[in-house]
Amino acid sequence: MNPYILTILAISLVLGTLLATTTSHWIMVWVGLEINTFTILPLMTQKYSPRAIEAAVKYFIIQTAATMIILFATILNAWMAGDWSIKQMNYPPSLMMVTMSLVLKMGLAPLHAWFPEVMQGLTLELGLILSTWQKLAPFSILLQLTIYNSTLITSLGLLSILMGGWGGLNQTQIRKILSYSSIANLGWMLLISQYLPSMAFMTFLIYSILTFSMFIMLWLNQSTTINTLSTSWFKTPALLFMVPLILLSLGGLPPLTGFIPKWMILFELTKQNLTFFATTAALANLMSLFFYLRMSYAMALTSSPNFIPMTLSWRIKTLSFTAPLGISTGISLYTLPMTPAIMIMIP
Repeated sequence: MNPYILTILAISLVLGTLLATTTSHWIMVWVGLEINTFTILPLMTQKYSPRAIEAAVKYFIIQTAATMIILFATILNAWMAGDWSIKQMNYPPSLMMVTMSLVLKMGLAPLHAWFPEVMQGLTLELGLILSTWQKLAPFSILLQLTIYNSTLITSLGLLSILMGGWGGLNQTQIRKILSYSSIANLGWMLLISQYLPSMAFMTFLIYSILTFSMFIMLWLNQSTTINTLSTSWFKTPALLFMVPLILLSLGGLPPLTGFIPKWMILFELTKQNLTFFATTAALANLMSLFFYLRMSYAMALTSSPNFIPMTLSWRIKTLSFTAPLGISTGISLYTLPMTPAIMIMIP
């Protein structure tokens, strides 16, 4: 793609998200979400293939339908309440429609079926953007609505944790596994969003750092399936040690960074007398941990198969810029001792 066009698309992607997250007027929120959606579509189709075009069409239909529902719901609320402010979304039918449309935009359960299919048709770089940056705008809007529909948000969060763990158990494609991982991790954020919104946002930041490290490592390793992970020992020996640790951090095992948000969320849920939700979420996380361990086992504890019905890449690019990977990997693995300072910063 032309560098000038790529720069314009990147700036538009950032501006669309900033517009949707910083305004309090529903029309401007809708404009920001539309800019965000239409900016990423050319990036999805820059490498032409039937699978990429299919993913772009699916993404366009889902996102357009969700934003149209948001626009209709906000017009209905303005008609009933006479206000376009996000904080004045008090009309119950409009509030329900907006919440479910934001859940659809983020790909959370029970409206999650499109997300793994779209992720499978994209490159790892676009998969990273779709799993992190594209969820920032709808998630920030949803955080402002949790005080009005707390029961629905909590139920959707628990359902997302369950479906994210359940859906990733039998997958062999790494992009689909990471998409179900995204669903499960966002479920944890929804679960705590009504009690500690700052905790939910901190969890999103930690998840974004962990996911960034994971996708960049897979990109350097040129792996898209679990079978190709077993060839990592001769392609990138250094990543052979780092990838399992990042995966276990995503699973929430101590003493890695990913343990911080899950532990603090369970602690807060217990303080709120939501023992059932805390116990169910902790048990459902074991399913996510299973496919993280499965990927770790395939990469670090197995040798390359003698006969495999696919072409494997035997060389990788050695002149890659790895400074962001080093910084994000360090944060992903060694931030646990900073937990007391993080808890102090959360009001």
